[in-house]
Amino acid sequence: MSSDGLAIETRGLTKVFGSQKAVNGIDLAVPRGSVFGFLGPNGSGKTTTIRMLLGLASASSGEIRLLDGVMPRDARGVLPRVGALVEGPAIYPFLSGRANLPRLDAADRPPPPPPRSTRVDAALERVGLGHAATKRAAAYSLGMKQRLGIANALLAPRDLLILDEPTNGLDPQGTREVRGLIRSLSEDGTTVFVSSHLLAEVEQMCSRIAVMSAGRLVAQGTLDELRSEGTARVRVTTPDIDDASRVLARLGLPPQVHGRDDTITAELVVEGLLPETVNAALVQDGVRVRGFEVSGASLEDRFVALTGEGFDVAG
Repeated sequence: MSSDGLAIETRGLTKVFGSQKAVNGIDLAVPRGSVFGFLGPNGSGKTTTIRMLLGLASASSGEIRLLDGVMPRDARGVLPRVGALVEGPAIYPFLSGRANLPRLDAADRPPPPPPRSTRVDAALERVGLGHAATKRAAAYSLGMKQRLGIANALLAPRDLLILDEPTNGLDPQGTREVRGLIRSLSEDGTTVFVSSHLLAEVEQMCSRIAVMSAGRLVAQGTLDELRSEGTARVRVTTPDIDDASRVLARLGLPPQVHGRDDTITAELVVEGLLPETVNAALVQDGVRVRGFEVSGASLEDRFVALTGEGFDVAG
């Protein structure tokens, strides 16, 4: 298995619990330097996959390569170059942020230069916690705790950062803070692998994504590539919703009324049916068309089609 240009590569990665395949033969390809979104509903196999990548769980079958090393064989040489935040930060609540990090850093063998105190202060500043370094972690907001967990992952130079649901449960301000931090890490050359069930967050942070559903990898590529695989739709603004609905149905386009009472949409599912033909049919039947818009499939529509269920959009 070759990983030229890839920070993470898997082939046929599978994890079986009893009779259930929690992860079913997935082939991931995460380019170096990317912010890569690992998207899927809760329970789709994302965290189990991450645990296998990091050697925290053994694979039932398949191959894993991280940063040119084969896992778990090369874990001793690979993992010091990988930072991770999995299933929330593990912190000591009655210690300050600054006092937490040396204890977490002690797990690294051997500890990297420069001196630990210098690296702790630099990591706290990097995640925007320098002003709160002496405050007890129990008094931190959830967003601050998440950033402290990321600071721990940054105590040594990292080529790859793996974050499992880094914005889960955060308020909008905390979400923006973590999102900005992830972007800045990527700009410095770190590959960031972000697992999330929040569609809007993945769209705003990531350049490439993979989609999990029920243990399977159902899509992988750039955002534009995934959008282009969906079905275009028409959006009609009219006071004659009932008449417009009948025309669209007659053309074989199942209509959907959303939100506003004067707007109706339909996917262009009939091969060869042009938008202008739809518009002409509406006008010919006396529908008063105030607006007619054609758009590609939204990413949300594409993911619902891939997984059979919705995603949290706003988070």
